[in-house]
Amino acid sequence: MKKKWIKNTFKGLMLLLLVWIIWEHQLIWYGLNQGYGQARILWKAAPVATILANEEVPDSVKQRIRLIQEIKQFAVDSLGLDPSNSYENFYDQQGKPILWTVTASKPFNLEAHEWSFSFLGKFSYKGHFERKKAERDSLQLAQEGWDVEIDEVSAWSTLGWLADPILSSMLERTEGGIANLIIHELTHGTLYVKSDVDFNENLATFIGDQGALRFLQYKYGEQSIQYQNYIASEKDKQLFYDYILKKAQALQALYDAKDFKNKSVEEKIVEKQAFVREIALGLAKVPFVERQYEIERLKKWQPNNAFFMGYVRYRAQQYDFEKVLKEQFKGNIKAYVAYLKEKYPSL
Repeated sequence: MKKKWIKNTFKGLMLLLLVWIIWEHQLIWYGLNQGYGQARILWKAAPVATILANEEVPDSVKQRIRLIQEIKQFAVDSLGLDPSNSYENFYDQQGKPILWTVTASKPFNLEAHEWSFSFLGKFSYKGHFERKKAERDSLQLAQEGWDVEIDEVSAWSTLGWLADPILSSMLERTEGGIANLIIHELTHGTLYVKSDVDFNENLATFIGDQGALRFLQYKYGEQSIQYQNYIASEKDKQLFYDYILKKAQALQALYDAKDFKNKSVEEKIVEKQAFVREIALGLAKVPFVERQYEIERLKKWQPNNAFFMGYVRYRAQQYDFEKVLKEQFKGNIKAYVAYLKEKYPSL
């Protein structure tokens, strides 16, 4: 009797597994593809110790790798982020991008498309290690009526589950840029709240920004060229972020207006395009310190709702985080991180 019960239970579990595989076949196939892409990179990555011992590797590369090791230790000691096995291996991209994300938004509402990934929760972006697969997803979403955007990704986090490598493209950044990027990704490995991408990305952006400034101050000093250049570049970026976020609010107000909702789809498209063109032209009035920054932004401009949602996803909560840091924690970012780790259950 007991054997029969065990046998029937096993059959039941296998049936449930089969039903789950059939139901989630697209998700499973996507996960296998992503796992293969990640494994391929990790397999080809070389240990940092090997790179540093190789006499043929330029000193400039070695200096940047050593810098990343310093940033990692600073993130643990001074920011309170969790220790990580990431960035102990180096992957040479040979000048080629290796990861792209697809994002999408409703055409007449700043509402992101979301993908569900089982126990990981919902995400408003989807990564691919092959450009053609990102383009295929993008085409399908566009055909369904979504505003879509494909972005090349310079780094990613496996949330501490795998040892993410140093990518060769990271080394092309300034000292401050490298610090910001590494601290951003290490923040994800420390705290990642299920199904709340906006919180996660805004938090990692905030800790990355604050951490980079503190690291540059610690290593080079406030009067250093590294610190001063970073401060100058961040001022222009902040002007751009504030402008885009303000205009995103205005765009949403347009969509929410009763007279806009009553118009035909064709009329909505015309009014939306005209409004977005005004936003693009308005950049010329923003007082950037480096005018080249404005010119480059205009060259790359491909504004649709997915574009605006990207800045909401990464930048809309920055002043909220800053206010809490200053008022509740008196600027003590390590104490703030400790508080967040205790407050929010992380994946």
